[in-house]
Amino acid sequence: MAASVLDDLQALPEYRPSIGCVIPAYNEEESIAAVLTSLLEQTRLPDVVHVVINNTTDRTFDVAADFAGPHVVERDGVGQRTEVYVHDIGENPDKKVGALNYGFSLIEGCDYMLGVDGDTTAHPDAVEWLAQEIVSDARIGGISAIYSIDDRPFRGPVQRFLIAGQRAQFAAFNMQNMLKGRNMAVLGGQFSIFSMRALHEVMDANHQGSPWVKDSEVEDSLLSLQVKSAGYLTKISARARADVGGMHTLRGLDAQQVKWNFGAIELMWPGQRGDTKGQPFHPNLRLRWVEHASMAMNFLTRVLFVLLLVASLSIHAFVFSPLWLVPPVVAVALNLRVVASMKHRTWRDVLFAALIAPAEVYMWIRLGHFLRAWTRFASKKQTDNWAEQAKAERGSGNAHLAPVAIVLLVMAAAVYGWLQLDVVAQSTILWFGWPVLAVITAMQTLGMVGKLLRRQFGYRV
Repeated sequence: MAASVLDDLQALPEYRPSIGCVIPAYNEEESIAAVLTSLLEQTRLPDVVHVVINNTTDRTFDVAADFAGPHVVERDGVGQRTEVYVHDIGENPDKKVGALNYGFSLIEGCDYMLGVDGDTTAHPDAVEWLAQEIVSDARIGGISAIYSIDDRPFRGPVQRFLIAGQRAQFAAFNMQNMLKGRNMAVLGGQFSIFSMRALHEVMDANHQGSPWVKDSEVEDSLLSLQVKSAGYLTKISARARADVGGMHTLRGLDAQQVKWNFGAIELMWPGQRGDTKGQPFHPNLRLRWVEHASMAMNFLTRVLFVLLLVASLSIHAFVFSPLWLVPPVVAVALNLRVVASMKHRTWRDVLFAALIAPAEVYMWIRLGHFLRAWTRFASKKQTDNWAEQAKAERGSGNAHLAPVAIVLLVMAAAVYGWLQLDVVAQSTILWFGWPVLAVITAMQTLGMVGKLLRRQFGYRV
């Protein structure tokens, strides 16, 4: 009798938590088919997929509609079923936030919500790994996949350069989070899974009618902070991977990065602007503070070096020291270490890291984004950064050139002021300036050496 009962228990099907997938889509005609195909090729299918099209002006709906309906997929003799729904909600003033919240309302009753961007393709086992990880620990409120930039569609030299820079940037960011106990500062909307219970608790705790709110430039960062504040863990997956569509123009990259930086500053800064309350001491923002301090130091050292070099050459006082070769050598070694940690690196990734010039040019581009975000924040001017990004992706606007013009004007003014000084004043400035720069650079170099030598525990990004 006992054996019969045990046999009956073992024959019962295991509990399978339900996963509702939401894909907000804006002008994703070129990528939405690949996104849906990658979801239907998963080893663990989402139980339902809702494509929420908003504000689109292309054929996104027509392409996605070809996937609408039930799908039955057999894996190792076991059949899985899902159904794809396609919704076009027309003009949506809340943009991606509105589409996410609309999709969230459609999957009420599911255990977990999988958010996928309309240009993100997942590796075949991504959903399976995310599901296993979040089910394994009830304390986890959300898990992000390991993101990389898909470089296959790009052919031009500028496009490949920008994609290689973004791949290196994503890899370094992912590794930082993995080495901090796999605690993810931002559950990126590109490919993340959330506990529906956690999202409801966030809504209750913050008196919100929906998980995402439109008053933040970085809706995913704000939600990640709220999930953490509700007592849940926010993690990055150990194995689930997804490839994100990259920005292949300077305009598009500038608009995206300025929006991200501006939104992060709003969350970091004490006080409150509008409905967004700054949380400078929130644990999820510690890495943001470190990143912004590092960018400020990078800007300071580079501008000082250029100004001091030009000043020294102008009075024939420059004396080369081999010690100045140490920082770029360490930087190249650190870049190569980052590339070595990439699971699917290419020869372009290695070349980007090994040559000093590409990484240095990309750093100057990032410094431009950093400066634009902080000056925009300081100006207190109300700007729709979502609209600015959409305009930039259409090839409109020249705001990305503003930092170049400002830096050139500042340097030109510094050179003019330098030429008005007498030799004694010039010598005094150089006597003081070079040692100060040397000390700052030495501190930066030691920081890079520390990153170069730290253990990575076998993590791959």
